[in-house]
Amino acid sequence: METGDIIKETKYLIFQVTKVKAKTVEVSVINRSGKYIIATIEWYSAWRQYVFIPNLEFDTVWNNTCLDNIITVLNELMENRIKAKPKGE
Repeated sequence: METGDIIKETKYLIFQVTKVKAKTVEVSVINRSGKYIIATIEWYSAWRQYVFIPNLEFDTVWNNTCLDNIITVLNELMENRIKAKPKGE
């Protein structure tokens, strides 16, 4: 993955890579209508997994479909992280 890559598009959301780190990526969750970054998905090392962080500047409401989309992206990022991780690490 590279910065700027769109990893998933749904009816209401766009998931775009905004930062590529050594072993992980940061993904912006962008609403389709206004093109605002309403959340990010980042690696949280304390939990050893990707997490969803809403942008508190916006008063957002999430339905089950949007949350399912987020969970799908979280799972895909974790799968990619596991596949890329060298054995024994």
